[in-house]
Amino acid sequence: MTSTPVTRVPLPVQPADEMVRLARFHRDVRWTGTIQADGMGPGSPAMTATGEGRHHTIQNGLWIVGDYQQDQFLADGTFVLHWQLHWVAGWDPQAGEYRASVADNYGHLEILSGRINGDLLTFESIGRPPVRLRLSWHLADDDTMTWRNEVSVQGGPFNLIERYLCTTIE
Repeated sequence: MTSTPVTRVPLPVQPADEMVRLARFHRDVRWTGTIQADGMGPGSPAMTATGEGRHHTIQNGLWIVGDYQQDQFLADGTFVLHWQLHWVAGWDPQAGEYRASVADNYGHLEILSGRINGDLLTFESIGRPPVRLRLSWHLADDDTMTWRNEVSVQGGPFNLIERYLCTTIE
């Protein structure tokens, strides 16, 4: 009788303290804010926006998933567009950093790397794409945070596109 050798099968990665730190920034929220003139491209008007984000974890807490939606309006209140985004974020032990992916209803897909510095979470585009994003969340308190979206074109400086005040949903 021959026996089959036992092959070691790696176990799934387990969430660690990095996910506890990341979860602080992934609250269910509603927001209001502004989009800068030219923020959506040259010649685009300034706008206001209202939106909402909801989160849950997957794969035993290894990843945080967010689904976001936002309505944007001209200064006179005229509806412009409805935006949706799907977000997946977590700690990548091989890279030694936070990673996130975003996909929106305008066909945009981005992979980002992130870091936490106290009450500030920042994610930036990976690599050197012609248009780079920098997303920042700042925790003000248990109920409020701000969120900023900045863009750099062709390696230039980052410029503010939009800024929002987010309120935690009970």
